[in-house]
Amino acid sequence: MTKGLFLVLGLLFAIAGSASASAQDYPTRPIHALTAVSAGGTSDIFMRAMSQEVGKRWNQTIVVEDRPGGSMNVGGEACAQAPNDGYTICILPPETLAYNRLLFKELRYDPERDFAPITNPFFTTQVLVVSAKLGVHSLAELAALSKAKPKTLSYTAPSVPLVAFMEQWIKSNAADIVKVPFRGGGEAVNDMLSGSTPVAFFGASNWLSFIRNGTVIPLAVDSPKRSPLLPEVPTLAELGYHGDLTRLYFGLVAPAGTPQPIIQKLYSEFAAVGADPQFRQKRMIEVGLEPIFDTPEQFASFLKDDRAASARIVKESGMEPQ
Repeated sequence: MTKGLFLVLGLLFAIAGSASASAQDYPTRPIHALTAVSAGGTSDIFMRAMSQEVGKRWNQTIVVEDRPGGSMNVGGEACAQAPNDGYTICILPPETLAYNRLLFKELRYDPERDFAPITNPFFTTQVLVVSAKLGVHSLAELAALSKAKPKTLSYTAPSVPLVAFMEQWIKSNAADIVKVPFRGGGEAVNDMLSGSTPVAFFGASNWLSFIRNGTVIPLAVDSPKRSPLLPEVPTLAELGYHGDLTRLYFGLVAPAGTPQPIIQKLYSEFAAVGADPQFRQKRMIEVGLEPIFDTPEQFASFLKDDRAASARIVKESGMEPQ
């Protein structure tokens, strides 16, 4: 073996040993957790609860920083440009990780190259609801009403995947329902109750009290199985929809190039908190979050499939890049 080869091997072992040591000591200072939403959004609330628990385990602070705006692109860009030393992690939605590359002609980040997957902690159960004032109790009845009263119905949804589904459904059923911008859960609920936007498709936890008192009628949930929060409400699959549907998730990622031992340590800690029965029940299941916590490798595979599905969904919905 040549002297040069010995030097190369020695350097490689030194690098590997350094990465392992840094992962064992990590973290030695506060971690910044970036979101792409405003304070009070699903990922903000979840990340604060998770950060509190992980911080206890590490005896270290995790500071949640919200970077809303730009159709979730502000948070994505901030994450992509952050140092890849393990002290910035990010919780990002499917817009940032899959859809926006198809809907914007220019992005200042590359969702495939700029992020290292850690885990998908959950899917959020979304429910398609209508105002009880409409007098409809099924998707078929909603389509029929929209045709009988053209240009009178509108809907709102918070995410590109749900808007894409609604546009596909409207197109395939020749329904006459117009999209209005989503400006936040509280405002959307008020618009539903006032009747100004009587159709909505977003988080189940927003609607539970209104469903129980009869002011809002649930028509379908987007989960593969019926939600324990709404066991009487059918899934879209039960209603005959078997096309592509990206469920809403907020994936934990780090800037590309973050050392893999640190990625694995982050995954292990987050998954351990997610496995705690009390955290799982109170912080997730009871607010409509379906726990997942897949491995970095599984999440990377999921993102690959989700990006392929998102391309089909955007093409079929007719949405064009801006």
